[in-house]
Amino acid sequence: MSSNTAVRTVRRRTLRVAAAVLIAAAGFSLTACNDSDAASSKPAASSASSSSADSATGAKGSDGNGANGSDAKTDAKTDAKTDTKTDTKSAAAHEAASPDRTETLADGSTGEIYKLGDQHYRLKIVNDGDVLATFEANGQDAGLDGNGMYVVLTMGGEVQSWMGGEHQGPGTFELAGGWTAKVTKVGEGHYRAKIIGHGDVMGTMEANGHDAGLDANGVYIVLSTGGVISAHE
Repeated sequence: MSSNTAVRTVRRRTLRVAAAVLIAAAGFSLTACNDSDAASSKPAASSASSSSADSATGAKGSDGNGANGSDAKTDAKTDAKTDTKTDTKSAAAHEAASPDRTETLADGSTGEIYKLGDQHYRLKIVNDGDVLATFEANGQDAGLDGNGMYVVLTMGGEVQSWMGGEHQGPGTFELAGGWTAKVTKVGEGHYRAKIIGHGDVMGTMEANGHDAGLDANGVYIVLSTGGVISAHE
């Protein structure tokens, strides 16, 4: 073997050894990086435990199993019981209270008038200790067809009662005081009356499920759910 050939052989071996060393170093570096990434992605055991404990505590507080939830439930129950007791006591006290005044109605029964608030009155019709009917005027007049006795309770607490003078609707009828009523049937137990004066509609009454009453400038009108209308001045 010549000297030139020996030199080339040595150089090739040196290159191969160097390449092997580089590959081994690269592999080590890659493995180290992977191990480092894996280690950094895993949370510390103490942090995980702390977070779990905090989450569990928060969950208990939010769903009412913790101390705060129990307090909220207790307060809500106490408030509800207090409100219920207060409402019941108020209703019972009102029923036990004496009427503000009484009036004798057209059929001889007694009308007990209670003031419940501003433009809010209740009329209780009593005969021989028995309550025959109760109705209220709250922000608007109210009326009742009491088996041929007609009663109007105004939102100001005035009571008017009379007997007779009825008309059976539907139809158009002349009423007391010069009023005209045009009564139409809207549905079962639902009648409407347009109150007309001087050719103009001055008001509309709706008897829908309960009778209606109206104070038309001193003329008192009742429209029943059966379509009967009657007026008195």
